Amino acid sequence: MTMPIPIPMPVPVSIPPVRERVVVVGNGMAGSRFVEDLRRADPGGRFEVTLIGAESGHAYNRILLSNVLAGTARSDDIRIASEDWAERLGITVRTGARVISIDRERREVGTSDGCRTGYDRLVLATGSRAFVPPIAGLGSESGELGAGVAVFRTLSDCDEILRLARSSRRAVVLGGGLLGLEAARGLAERGLAVTVLHAAEHLMERQLDADASRILRRTLRTLGVTVRTDVTTTAVCRGPDGRITAVRSADGRTFDADLLVISCGVRPEVDIARAAGLAIGRAVIVDDQLRSVSDERIFAIGECCEHDGQVYGLLAPAWEQAAIVANVLTGSESGGRYRGSRLVTRLKAAGVELAAMGEVHHEQDFDPDEEDAESNSDVDPGRGHRAPSGRVSESASPGSSATSSPNCEVIRFADPTRGTYQKLVVRDDRLIGAILIGDTRSVGTLTQLFDRNAVIPADRATLILGSRGSSAGVESPVRIPNRATICQCNGVTKGAICQAFLDGRRSVAEIAETTRATTGCGTCQDTVTAIVDWLKATDPEPAAG
Repeated sequence: MTMPIPIPMPVPVSIPPVRERVVVVGNGMAGSRFVEDLRRADPGGRFEVTLIGAESGHAYNRILLSNVLAGTARSDDIRIASEDWAERLGITVRTGARVISIDRERREVGTSDGCRTGYDRLVLATGSRAFVPPIAGLGSESGELGAGVAVFRTLSDCDEILRLARSSRRAVVLGGGLLGLEAARGLAERGLAVTVLHAAEHLMERQLDADASRILRRTLRTLGVTVRTDVTTTAVCRGPDGRITAVRSADGRTFDADLLVISCGVRPEVDIARAAGLAIGRAVIVDDQLRSVSDERIFAIGECCEHDGQVYGLLAPAWEQAAIVANVLTGSESGGRYRGSRLVTRLKAAGVELAAMGEVHHEQDFDPDEEDAESNSDVDPGRGHRAPSGRVSESASPGSSATSSPNCEVIRFADPTRGTYQKLVVRDDRLIGAILIGDTRSVGTLTQLFDRNAVIPADRATLILGSRGSSAGVESPVRIPNRATICQCNGVTKGAICQAFLDGRRSVAEIAETTRATTGCGTCQDTVTAIVDWLKATDPEPAAG
């Protein structure tokens, strides 16, 4: 009798789910933040993530480059990705590889090292490149900069400037915008004689009015930086050895220099997007989910994206966009549409306190350099001269050519001698713009009113003079409401900081690790420290458990 042959039972086979391939082009502050946000929203690892960056080395905080230039920080101090960052996140990072093509049909990107990487979703975070104006003698016809010339955009640019500065005595910085002034102040800190040449009529013309610019210019002069405005640079002068000796302006003036730093703005890096056939305005045009309007599989964030006609060049919008794309990909209900950003600009240079937001170009008859004989009647003992008229000025302004909205109130306080200028622009009882130079203690309150479009107090002047005469420092933590945003870059409220403290995060470093507060531009560091110190004083011992 034949015995039946036993039939083995089938062994269940576990087929791993297919992971969706996400490729991120750009290992800067926008790209690296998006990867972190995606992993936070998707701890299960549904996505296979590849991050490709043209620069070598780990991601770093570009905002703090001026600190490296000034010598108050080292290159390693501004790194935002540790050695094990990629391993902890479970992602692949390729640095020193520039993406040179996008094949939308095959869904692949090609890189300068000859590799091709497939994607299901592509996130462009390519940022911007420095704009180099056409100036005779600047460099070669191929576009390479000549000896003694550098741009100020990346960490390698910063290293090159520092190398040149070691053998230089006089520097010219071309461009009086935010980055140019930070570069100028950094070089002055290293002992160089610095001159800023700016083509517009006044410094930071997008963020400041003419009066504020004059006071900023005066402050910079006391810090070793000479400013020349309304100057069009036409040529770089070189000696027989090829070294820079001066730069020449269109009106024939020359400015001695052996180092030239170019900071004339940036242009969105969109060459590969344009070559791939994506819709381009000034940058990659995206919808409210930050998808390219040409291809739903491709997203753009940061300086390379254009939303509703706007291209944002600051950090906070880029990080907000990164979080939204992460939410869109993971299907999170916490937020999946971008509505634009309200911008607050901070100048990060030693010895200069400056913040600006919104519509500031509403003017009235007022000259902060004009001496007023009546000002003596408004001198406060121990406080000095409230110049130029010695008073806070408040009146209706018809607006200027920079805005089309009449019926604005303009409230100002100026003390040019002490480098202080404060201006509020109010429409319909709401703050639509502000400038603070010298004394920025009220920036937190003003930013809250500006962000929330909230009704402001009837006595407008108290917003800038409320702390006048009080000791210097940040606003008392007791007076800051829990809903107030402390870290603008990351959208961290006082309430979130307090909750992290109650959860056992007892130091600023631990608070930063949990909430990300202070990890952007760093200007909220003092406020976060004050809140932590206040919490320690009210609850000195951590809860048991």
